[in-house]
Amino acid sequence: MIILKDVSLAYGEKVIFNEINATIGQRDRIALVGVNGSGKSTLIKALLNELEIDSGTIEKPGYVTLGYLPQDGIEASGKTLFEEAQSAFADTLTLQAKIDEASERMYEMDPEEEEYYELIDTIGEWEQQLEDHEPEKMKSRIERILIGLGFKQEDLQRDTGEFSGGWQMRIALAKLLLQNPSLLLLDEPTNHLDILSQHWLEKYLENYHGSLMVISHDKAFLNTITNKTYQLKFGALHTYNGNYSFFEKASAERIATQRKKADNQDKEIKRQKEFINRFRSNQKKASMVQSRIKQLDKVERVEVEREEKKMFFRFPEPPAASRKVVELEGVHKAYGDLKVFTGIDLRIDKGDRIAVVGVNGAGKSTLARILAGVEPIDAGERIAGVNTVVGYFAQQQAEELDPKKTVLEEVELAANNDPNMNPRAALGAMLFSGGEQHKSIDVLSGGERNRVALAKMLMRPANFVILDEPTNHLDLRSKEVLQDAIKLFPGTMILVSHDRDFLDPVVNKVLEVRPDGSRMLTCNVSEYIARIEEEAGVST
Repeated sequence: MIILKDVSLAYGEKVIFNEINATIGQRDRIALVGVNGSGKSTLIKALLNELEIDSGTIEKPGYVTLGYLPQDGIEASGKTLFEEAQSAFADTLTLQAKIDEASERMYEMDPEEEEYYELIDTIGEWEQQLEDHEPEKMKSRIERILIGLGFKQEDLQRDTGEFSGGWQMRIALAKLLLQNPSLLLLDEPTNHLDILSQHWLEKYLENYHGSLMVISHDKAFLNTITNKTYQLKFGALHTYNGNYSFFEKASAERIATQRKKADNQDKEIKRQKEFINRFRSNQKKASMVQSRIKQLDKVERVEVEREEKKMFFRFPEPPAASRKVVELEGVHKAYGDLKVFTGIDLRIDKGDRIAVVGVNGAGKSTLARILAGVEPIDAGERIAGVNTVVGYFAQQQAEELDPKKTVLEEVELAANNDPNMNPRAALGAMLFSGGEQHKSIDVLSGGERNRVALAKMLMRPANFVILDEPTNHLDLRSKEVLQDAIKLFPGTMILVSHDRDFLDPVVNKVLEVRPDGSRMLTCNVSEYIARIEEEAGVST
């Protein structure tokens, strides 16, 4: 369907793509992975013809359509939610012309070629889309997708301008799903979804008839919906015929094989050099010595793939804590006419590891701020334990950094002149070395800002840590490092996140926050989702 041949791109001395090759076929489900800055979003822009490559070609037949969901930045207004979703069908009216053109092209193609059968499948999809354009089918599809992504029936007639940024991205995603492009390009599609909407999206994409290329830092999401993995690393593109877990295993095996070959080669070279040195002055063996010298000169050294730098993160040893960490009694919280909590009761005990889940807007971040003691309440009481020391990472923590300060200045301020703290070492562990520590905050990427915010957390030991969406902008390897640090942390932890692969190994409870109340369940997030599905099945 789409073929990349020897594609190269560089910005100055930084090589993004070094003669990379790949094929995206019909029904491929591709996870595009790599550390932050490896070129994932750049590759998508190249596929969309939004940037010019230095050399090579990207072959894309005219009948192939691409649909792209960026990480953020999309806004709609002036139409109702239903009307905005309905606009996704505007291009459907041109489908008959595409079907006629593709049918003519088939007469010129070799029936033995794979592209011939791909085109037959594509025509079938277009014909199905034309059939779905019937008013009743179109209405049901729009409602099914919008409700699946978390909108309510009463939202359908609201002006799209009333929805916040996260909901705007859901509107954009809904329109893409309704358009059914040949290749769906999704850049962090779960960032703005709660756990239940994400679960619905997984089920939907599993049955999607086109191809997918997904950038995501959610391992469970990638494992569920992908069957191929493309890894960008130091300008190279490595392809694997399996999901992310398969890629992890196969990549490790490939590097282990390289190391073994390199070790064996080093041993053989050493043996040959010892022979040469031993018999260099022996006239009888002069021809053998010269022969082995020539052989060594021709040897192509086995190169072991470079490893990418990995951050190191460990929470400081927490101070001793009392059994009761914090308790909420009859807490009320509202923003104007919007009532978030009306009499919530909650107790957090020493050793609790709680995932806070719920639909967007249910009050998860508000609850995190109340528990942290940084959000005033309207009524009720927040009672902290005798020895409770809070460490709080806000969802917008990275955005709250002072753009006028350097990376080092920001972390030194958090250290508050404590001689036991070492800001430079903490930043080094977060991959800020040397001159990078003197970078201004305002030039940092989202991932870099997150790492600065995490470094600040290391400057104050706490026994009650609250992390609100700590994995935003972190690549998969950095998330694993943070996950390991949470496992080793002996204190109490509250985690607001929709990433169940990140949460499952580190939590022992799930706190479900709903507009009509809350409940605490002793399970992990996957078990919680299974329970929700079971309850939904019982109710229907």
